Amino acid sequence: MSETAVKHLISWEDWSDSEILDLLNFAIHVKKNRVNYAGHLSGRSLAMLFQKTSTRTRVSFEVAMTEMGGHGIYLDWMASNFQLSDIDLEARYLSRNVSVIMARLKKHEDLLAMRNGSQVPVINGCDNMFHPCQSLADIMTIALDKPERPLDQVRLTYVGVHNNVVNSLIGITAALGVRLTLVTPIAEKENIHEPTVERAKSKGTLTWENDLEKAVQNADYVYTDTWLDMEFFNDPSYADKKQRRMELMMPYQINSSLMEKTKAKVMHDMPIHAGYEITRDVVLSDRSIIFQQAENRLDAQKAVILKLLEA
Repeated sequence: MSETAVKHLISWEDWSDSEILDLLNFAIHVKKNRVNYAGHLSGRSLAMLFQKTSTRTRVSFEVAMTEMGGHGIYLDWMASNFQLSDIDLEARYLSRNVSVIMARLKKHEDLLAMRNGSQVPVINGCDNMFHPCQSLADIMTIALDKPERPLDQVRLTYVGVHNNVVNSLIGITAALGVRLTLVTPIAEKENIHEPTVERAKSKGTLTWENDLEKAVQNADYVYTDTWLDMEFFNDPSYADKKQRRMELMMPYQINSSLMEKTKAKVMHDMPIHAGYEITRDVVLSDRSIIFQQAENRLDAQKAVILKLLEA
Protein backbone atom coordinates (compact mmCIF):
# COMPACT_ATOMS: atom_id res chain seq x y z
CA MET A 1 0.00 0.00 0.00
CA SER A 2 1.41 3.41 -0.90
CA GLU A 3 1.65 6.09 1.78
CA THR A 4 -0.81 8.37 -0.03
CA ALA A 5 -3.46 5.64 0.08
CA VAL A 6 -3.37 5.27 3.87
CA LYS A 7 -6.48 6.49 5.71
CA HIS A 8 -6.09 7.68 9.30
CA LEU A 9 -8.43 8.84 12.07
CA ILE A 10 -6.72 11.82 13.65
CA SER A 11 -9.76 14.08 13.75
CA TRP A 12 -13.01 14.43 11.80
CA GLU A 13 -11.43 17.20 9.73
CA ASP A 14 -10.09 14.68 7.22
CA TRP A 15 -13.37 12.75 6.90
CA SER A 16 -16.31 13.78 4.75
CA ASP A 17 -19.83 13.90 6.18
CA SER A 18 -20.78 10.81 4.19
CA GLU A 19 -17.73 8.91 5.42
CA ILE A 20 -18.59 9.75 9.03
CA LEU A 21 -22.21 8.66 8.58
CA ASP A 22 -21.04 5.44 6.93
CA LEU A 23 -18.67 4.77 9.84
CA LEU A 24 -21.44 5.39 12.38
CA ASN A 25 -23.82 3.03 10.61
CA PHE A 26 -21.06 0.45 10.33
CA ALA A 27 -20.32 0.68 14.07
CA ILE A 28 -23.98 0.01 14.83
CA HIS A 29 -23.92 -2.91 12.39
CA VAL A 30 -20.80 -4.34 14.04
CA LYS A 31 -22.43 -4.11 17.49
CA LYS A 32 -25.52 -5.95 16.28
CA ASN A 33 -23.50 -8.59 14.42
CA ARG A 34 -20.45 -9.18 16.59
CA VAL A 35 -20.28 -12.87 15.74
CA ASN A 36 -19.75 -12.01 12.06
CA TYR A 37 -16.42 -10.38 12.89
CA ALA A 38 -15.03 -13.04 15.22
CA GLY A 39 -11.64 -14.04 13.84
CA HIS A 40 -11.92 -11.40 11.12
CA LEU A 41 -8.47 -9.96 11.88
CA SER A 42 -6.58 -13.20 12.39
CA GLY A 43 -2.88 -12.60 11.91
CA ARG A 44 -3.21 -8.81 12.30
CA SER A 45 -1.70 -6.74 15.11
CA LEU A 46 -2.54 -3.36 16.61
CA ALA A 47 0.16 -1.35 18.36
CA MET A 48 -1.32 0.64 21.26
CA LEU A 49 0.99 3.44 22.38
CA PHE A 50 0.12 5.20 25.64
CA GLN A 51 1.57 8.43 26.91
CA LYS A 52 -1.64 9.21 28.83
CA THR A 53 -3.34 6.97 31.37
CA SER A 54 -6.33 4.97 30.20
CA THR A 55 -9.02 2.50 31.14
CA ARG A 56 -11.66 2.55 28.39
CA THR A 57 -9.34 3.22 25.46
CA ARG A 58 -6.94 0.43 26.30
CA VAL A 59 -9.61 -2.12 27.23
CA SER A 60 -11.84 -1.41 24.24
CA PHE A 61 -9.04 -1.54 21.67
CA GLU A 62 -7.37 -4.61 23.15
CA VAL A 63 -10.64 -6.51 23.54
CA ALA A 64 -11.67 -5.42 20.04
CA MET A 65 -8.56 -6.99 18.54
CA THR A 66 -8.91 -10.13 20.68
CA GLU A 67 -12.56 -10.68 19.75
CA MET A 68 -11.74 -10.17 16.08
CA GLY A 69 -8.92 -12.71 16.22
CA GLY A 70 -6.06 -10.22 16.14
CA HIS A 71 -3.50 -9.09 18.70
CA GLY A 72 -3.10 -5.85 20.62
CA ILE A 73 0.41 -4.84 21.67
CA TYR A 74 0.55 -2.47 24.65
CA LEU A 75 3.41 0.04 24.51
CA ASP A 76 4.14 2.38 27.42
CA TRP A 77 5.63 5.59 26.03
CA MET A 78 8.11 5.84 28.89
CA ALA A 79 9.24 2.23 28.40
CA SER A 80 9.70 2.68 24.64
CA ASN A 81 12.20 4.51 22.50
CA PHE A 82 9.62 7.02 21.32
CA GLN A 83 10.82 9.24 24.16
CA LEU A 84 14.40 9.03 22.86
CA SER A 85 14.03 9.38 19.10
CA ASP A 86 12.16 11.36 16.47
CA ILE A 87 8.55 10.24 16.63
CA ASP A 88 8.12 9.90 12.87
CA LEU A 89 11.19 7.64 12.62
CA GLU A 90 10.01 5.32 15.38
CA ALA A 91 6.55 5.26 13.80
CA ARG A 92 8.05 4.36 10.43
CA TYR A 93 9.70 1.34 12.04
CA LEU A 94 6.65 0.36 14.09
CA SER A 95 4.38 0.46 11.06
CA ARG A 96 6.51 -2.20 9.35
CA ASN A 97 5.46 -4.67 12.04
CA VAL A 98 1.78 -4.00 12.66
CA SER A 99 -1.37 -3.41 10.64
CA VAL A 100 -2.57 -0.35 12.53
CA ILE A 101 -1.36 2.00 15.28
CA MET A 102 -3.46 3.57 18.02
CA ALA A 103 -1.75 6.34 19.98
CA ARG A 104 -2.96 8.15 23.08
CA LEU A 105 -0.65 11.14 23.38
CA LYS A 106 -0.50 14.44 25.23
CA LYS A 107 0.29 16.68 22.25
CA HIS A 108 -1.60 16.81 18.97
CA GLU A 109 1.60 17.75 17.18
CA ASP A 110 3.18 14.47 18.26
CA LEU A 111 0.17 12.57 16.88
CA LEU A 112 0.64 14.34 13.55
CA ALA A 113 4.33 13.41 13.53
CA MET A 114 3.38 9.78 14.12
CA ARG A 115 0.88 9.90 11.26
CA ASN A 116 3.50 11.42 8.97
CA GLY A 117 5.95 8.62 9.70
CA SER A 118 3.56 5.69 9.67
CA GLN A 119 2.91 3.53 6.63
CA VAL A 120 -0.23 2.04 8.21
CA PRO A 121 -3.39 3.69 9.59
CA VAL A 122 -2.97 5.73 12.77
CA ILE A 123 -5.90 6.17 15.17
CA ASN A 124 -6.03 9.05 17.60
CA GLY A 125 -6.85 7.45 20.95
CA CYS A 126 -6.98 10.94 22.51
CA ASP A 127 -4.70 13.95 22.51
CA ASN A 128 -4.98 17.47 23.87
CA MET A 129 -7.01 18.65 20.88
CA PHE A 130 -9.26 15.77 19.75
CA HIS A 131 -10.89 12.54 20.90
CA PRO A 132 -12.64 11.22 17.77
CA CYS A 133 -13.16 7.65 18.99
CA GLN A 134 -15.04 8.92 22.02
CA SER A 135 -17.32 11.12 19.95
CA LEU A 136 -18.14 8.23 17.63
CA ALA A 137 -19.24 6.13 20.60
CA ASP A 138 -21.21 9.11 21.92
CA ILE A 139 -23.27 9.55 18.77
CA MET A 140 -23.59 5.78 18.41
CA THR A 141 -25.13 5.70 21.91
CA ILE A 142 -27.62 8.39 20.96
CA ALA A 143 -28.51 6.64 17.71
CA LEU A 144 -29.11 3.34 19.52
CA ASP A 145 -31.05 4.97 22.35
CA LYS A 146 -33.77 6.27 20.02
CA PRO A 147 -33.23 4.67 16.62
CA GLU A 148 -36.54 6.00 15.32
CA ARG A 149 -35.44 9.63 15.73
CA PRO A 150 -33.40 11.19 12.87
CA LEU A 151 -30.11 12.57 14.11
CA ASP A 152 -30.89 16.03 12.76
CA GLN A 153 -33.74 16.19 15.28
CA VAL A 154 -31.55 15.38 18.27
CA ARG A 155 -30.63 18.15 20.73
CA LEU A 156 -27.44 17.57 22.71
CA THR A 157 -26.24 19.93 25.43
CA TYR A 158 -22.66 19.78 26.67
CA VAL A 159 -21.92 21.35 30.05
CA GLY A 160 -18.34 21.83 31.18
CA VAL A 161 -14.91 22.91 29.99
CA HIS A 162 -14.19 23.29 26.27
CA ASN A 163 -11.67 20.49 25.70
CA ASN A 164 -10.64 17.79 23.24
CA VAL A 165 -13.93 15.93 23.66
CA VAL A 166 -15.84 19.10 22.78
CA ASN A 167 -13.80 19.66 19.61
CA SER A 168 -14.60 16.15 18.40
CA LEU A 169 -18.26 16.49 19.40
CA ILE A 170 -18.48 19.71 17.40
CA GLY A 171 -16.99 17.97 14.38
CA ILE A 172 -19.15 14.87 14.39
CA THR A 173 -22.41 16.66 15.22
CA ALA A 174 -21.80 19.10 12.37
CA ALA A 175 -21.28 16.19 10.00
CA LEU A 176 -24.45 14.41 11.10
CA GLY A 177 -26.75 17.36 11.74
CA VAL A 178 -27.09 16.90 15.52
CA ARG A 179 -27.93 20.18 17.28
CA LEU A 180 -25.19 20.85 19.83
CA THR A 181 -25.44 23.51 22.55
CA LEU A 182 -22.34 24.35 24.58
CA VAL A 183 -22.37 25.66 28.13
CA THR A 184 -18.64 26.24 28.55
CA PRO A 185 -17.67 28.83 31.18
CA ILE A 186 -14.05 27.83 30.61
CA ALA A 187 -13.09 27.97 26.95
CA GLU A 188 -9.38 28.75 26.69
CA LYS A 189 -8.31 29.70 23.17
CA GLU A 190 -5.54 27.11 22.97
CA ASN A 191 -8.09 24.33 23.57
CA ILE A 192 -10.48 25.44 20.82
CA HIS A 193 -10.02 24.17 17.26
CA GLU A 194 -11.27 27.16 15.31
CA PRO A 195 -11.69 25.48 11.88
CA THR A 196 -13.95 22.84 13.46
CA VAL A 197 -15.98 25.53 15.23
CA GLU A 198 -16.31 27.65 12.09
CA ARG A 199 -17.48 24.69 10.02
CA ALA A 200 -20.16 23.83 12.58
CA LYS A 201 -21.29 27.46 12.75
CA SER A 202 -21.60 27.56 8.97
CA LYS A 203 -23.78 24.45 9.05
CA GLY A 204 -25.96 25.84 11.82
CA THR A 205 -25.48 22.93 14.22
CA LEU A 206 -23.61 24.75 17.00
CA THR A 207 -24.84 27.29 19.55
CA TRP A 208 -23.71 28.58 22.93
CA GLU A 209 -25.78 29.27 26.02
CA ASN A 210 -24.83 30.89 29.33
CA ASP A 211 -28.03 30.01 31.17
CA LEU A 212 -27.63 26.42 32.34
CA GLU A 213 -31.30 25.75 33.04
CA LYS A 214 -32.32 27.14 29.66
CA ALA A 215 -29.66 25.02 27.94
CA VAL A 216 -30.89 21.74 29.41
CA GLN A 217 -34.63 22.45 29.40
CA ASN A 218 -35.38 21.13 25.91
CA ALA A 219 -32.32 18.94 25.49
CA ASP A 220 -32.61 15.25 24.66
CA TYR A 221 -29.20 14.54 26.17
CA VAL A 222 -27.03 16.38 28.67
CA TYR A 223 -23.33 15.57 28.47
CA THR A 224 -20.56 16.50 30.88
CA ASP A 225 -16.88 15.74 31.34
CA THR A 226 -14.12 16.25 33.89
CA TRP A 227 -13.29 19.88 34.68
CA LEU A 228 -9.55 19.20 34.79
CA ASP A 229 -7.45 16.93 32.58
CA MET A 230 -7.24 13.51 34.20
CA GLU A 231 -3.44 13.48 34.45
CA PHE A 232 -3.54 16.70 36.50
CA PHE A 233 -6.49 15.93 38.76
CA ASN A 234 -4.43 14.42 41.60
CA ASP A 235 -1.20 16.30 40.84
CA PRO A 236 -0.20 18.47 43.85
CA SER A 237 1.40 21.05 41.55
CA TYR A 238 -2.04 21.70 40.02
CA ALA A 239 -3.83 21.97 43.38
CA ASP A 240 -4.36 25.74 43.17
CA LYS A 241 -5.60 25.63 39.59
CA LYS A 242 -7.88 22.72 40.49
CA GLN A 243 -9.35 24.63 43.42
CA ARG A 244 -10.01 27.76 41.33
CA ARG A 245 -11.56 25.72 38.55
CA MET A 246 -13.81 23.74 40.89
CA GLU A 247 -15.11 26.93 42.49
CA LEU A 248 -15.87 28.44 39.09
CA MET A 249 -17.51 25.31 37.69
CA MET A 250 -19.52 24.07 40.69
CA PRO A 251 -22.66 26.03 39.65
CA TYR A 252 -22.58 23.95 36.43
CA GLN A 253 -22.67 20.58 38.17
CA ILE A 254 -25.05 17.97 36.76
CA ASN A 255 -27.14 17.04 39.79
CA SER A 256 -30.66 15.91 40.63
CA SER A 257 -31.87 19.47 41.11
CA LEU A 258 -30.83 20.40 37.60
CA MET A 259 -32.19 17.18 36.10
CA GLU A 260 -35.63 17.96 37.54
CA LYS A 261 -35.77 20.79 35.00
CA THR A 262 -35.32 18.55 31.96
CA LYS A 263 -36.37 15.17 30.57
CA ALA A 264 -32.93 14.65 29.07
CA LYS A 265 -30.81 11.57 29.54
CA VAL A 266 -27.32 11.96 30.99
CA MET A 267 -23.97 11.23 29.34
CA HIS A 268 -20.36 11.34 30.54
CA ASP A 269 -17.28 10.00 28.76
CA MET A 270 -15.58 8.86 32.01
CA PRO A 271 -13.52 8.75 34.16
CA ILE A 272 -15.99 10.39 36.53
CA HIS A 273 -15.07 12.65 39.42
CA ALA A 274 -18.28 12.17 41.39
CA GLY A 275 -19.25 15.19 43.43
CA TYR A 276 -17.61 17.57 41.00
CA GLU A 277 -18.94 17.74 37.42
CA ILE A 278 -21.70 15.24 38.25
CA THR A 279 -23.18 13.69 41.37
CA ARG A 280 -23.04 9.96 41.99
CA ASP A 281 -26.82 9.61 42.25
CA VAL A 282 -27.27 11.03 38.75
CA VAL A 283 -24.58 8.70 37.38
CA LEU A 284 -26.47 5.71 38.74
CA SER A 285 -29.98 7.01 37.99
CA ASP A 286 -32.43 5.67 35.42
CA ARG A 287 -31.73 8.77 33.34
CA SER A 288 -28.08 7.82 32.92
CA ILE A 289 -26.83 6.12 29.75
CA ILE A 290 -23.21 6.60 30.78
CA PHE A 291 -22.31 2.92 31.00
CA GLN A 292 -23.98 2.12 27.66
CA GLN A 293 -21.90 4.99 26.26
CA ALA A 294 -18.71 3.49 27.69
CA GLU A 295 -19.63 0.00 26.48
CA ASN A 296 -20.11 1.31 22.96
CA ARG A 297 -16.44 2.24 22.79
CA LEU A 298 -15.75 -1.44 22.04
CA ASP A 299 -17.81 -1.67 18.88
CA ALA A 300 -16.88 1.84 17.82
CA GLN A 301 -13.19 0.86 18.00
CA LYS A 302 -13.88 -2.31 16.04
CA ALA A 303 -15.60 -0.32 13.32
CA VAL A 304 -12.74 2.19 13.10
CA ILE A 305 -10.11 -0.54 12.81
CA LEU A 306 -12.10 -2.52 10.23
CA LYS A 307 -12.93 0.57 8.18
CA LEU A 308 -9.34 1.81 8.11
CA LEU A 309 -8.09 -1.61 7.09
CA GLU A 310 -11.11 -2.16 4.81
CA ALA A 311 -11.09 -5.71 6.18
